[in-house]
Amino acid sequence: MISYEKVAAARGRGRPTSLDFINSIFADFTELHGDRRFADDRAVVAGLAWLENTCVTVIGIEKGKDIKERALRNFGMAHPEGYRKALRQMKLAEKFGRPVVCFVDTSGAYCGIGAEERGQGQAIAENLVEMMSLKTPVISVLVGEGGSGGALALAVANEVWMLEDSVYSVISPEGCASILWKDSSRVQEACECLKLTADHLLALGVIEKIIPEDARLFDNLKCELAAAIARYSGRTGEEIAQERYLRFRRIGDLSD
Repeated sequence: MISYEKVAAARGRGRPTSLDFINSIFADFTELHGDRRFADDRAVVAGLAWLENTCVTVIGIEKGKDIKERALRNFGMAHPEGYRKALRQMKLAEKFGRPVVCFVDTSGAYCGIGAEERGQGQAIAENLVEMMSLKTPVISVLVGEGGSGGALALAVANEVWMLEDSVYSVISPEGCASILWKDSSRVQEACECLKLTADHLLALGVIEKIIPEDARLFDNLKCELAAAIARYSGRTGEEIAQERYLRFRRIGDLSD
């Protein structure tokens, strides 16, 4: 039941969105648009900003707040051009030596016909491959829902953090219940089986940090991000990429 409550909290109305975090933590955010191939996906926000004295690339999946904005943002479900826009900004960050900070909040990538025609699966796969070898530090923060490949496409990072009431899973609980038991009403049971809460994932080694959701959320997260980026300042691009690779190799290793 606790896991189901976490899912409800992650989806709750009034929860801060990625733009809330970007505008509260960073200074002088300048949004950059388009993937140079098809269009500008409003579900993905990307650009440059300052974190204290460091210029960083910031990328976020944005759900929107009211129904009009949520429709504009496609409820945080990105099209292929959204992931290609994100990758374009990450490659520019690598070129100019800027750290990358990603905010993830999506139930999953958009699965409509147009998205599939334009290569949704390929776009996500390209992000996974390219992010693994980026020679600049990447910090990804799950601030709400982290659903399937749509979330993972922005979470191949040196460190993955979660807010305490966020969730991160290979599939939605409703989808899991429908596939496993052909019964979507067993969603609460699916939540427990998926081990999708921050506590579960920290214990499994899938994430590095849980961020408390208290009155100082934005200030604390700003300090945490600044400290994390500072830790990578003396490392070469090759070392940063290798650390990221080894991080993912350790997940699921039960040899100890």
